[in-house]
Amino acid sequence: MRAVCQRVSEARVRVDGAVVGQIGSGLCVLLGVARGDSDEAAVALAGKIARLRIFPDDGGRFDRSLLDVGGAALVVSQFTLLADSRRQKGTRPDFSTAAPKEDAEPLYERFCEELRTLGVRIEAGIFGAYMQLELLNDGPVTIILDG
Repeated sequence: MRAVCQRVSEARVRVDGAVVGQIGSGLCVLLGVARGDSDEAAVALAGKIARLRIFPDDGGRFDRSLLDVGGAALVVSQFTLLADSRRQKGTRPDFSTAAPKEDAEPLYERFCEELRTLGVRIEAGIFGAYMQLELLNDGPVTIILDG
């Protein structure tokens, strides 16, 4: 699994022009599921993201997590995070390491479920849909995690 976590002041995702998920302060999490990923990987990555200390304390240091600040998470599936352009002769990325929908969707859902279990309010896109994402990156702070 690969996650791009962006600390945001606000974020929303639209499908066919309608907002399907929206948060204020928190994290926008773009999540890619790879072939061979497991339920355990989804649980572990959710825990790491919920506890990732990238929110400032009173002194401005990165010392608070999403759980500490009571922030929400907007989770959006994004298979393109698994793109590999190193092996191709041309300019078209190779997505063969991304899990097929029937494997990826349950792991995406498990990831979201685990964040909820940990106490994070979740909003989400629609798995496999064409989505438009709007966000106001706070900092900017962007962290890439492989799990």
